[in-house]
Amino acid sequence: MTDTSRKTDKPNAQADGAPGPIQVLRHAREQLTELTGLTAESVSSFERTEDGWELEVEVLELARVPDTMSLLATYAVTLEPGGDLTGYRRVRRYERGRADPHRGG
Repeated sequence: MTDTSRKTDKPNAQADGAPGPIQVLRHAREQLTELTGLTAESVSSFERTEDGWELEVEVLELARVPDTMSLLATYAVTLEPGGDLTGYRRVRRYERGRADPHRGG
């Protein structure tokens, strides 16, 4: 006998049928890439909120040679609980080879 109470139609979905973090991250990258025409390279942070999800996505804005001189940007992305993108904005632009300055804590 199998326990079907926790199964969903979608892999990586939560028991209540809502998308799980992996689905949300993948879908957010795809949506941002489609909307901006820029390559979403990685998600550097994500958080589930009462209103959905908040993510920071690292995007390649301008490829240069050598690659360490390419321009990247961090985009703040908001999504509704189901994972559909509701807004985005660029919050930072930087060269790939540059580290963040040390911030005292």
